[in-house]
Amino acid sequence: MERKSFQLGDIVQMKKQHPCGSNEMEIIRMGMDIRIKCVGCKHSVLIPRAKFEKNMKKVLRSAEDAAES
Repeated sequence: MERKSFQLGDIVQMKKQHPCGSNEMEIIRMGMDIRIKCVGCKHSVLIPRAKFEKNMKKVLRSAEDAAES
């Protein structure tokens, strides 16, 4: 299975939506753990990288695309 590619600043869609109703999360810290911030309510969560990769559906907007615009 191919590893999902993502980077700092990407907006990603998770399998489960946040309790506020938004399903868009922004990656704000990367390492062994990944900190994601809800785009809707700005709440941030720190989760292990393995769990993040398992629960991430897809990258909605890449940080590279935003930088080029």
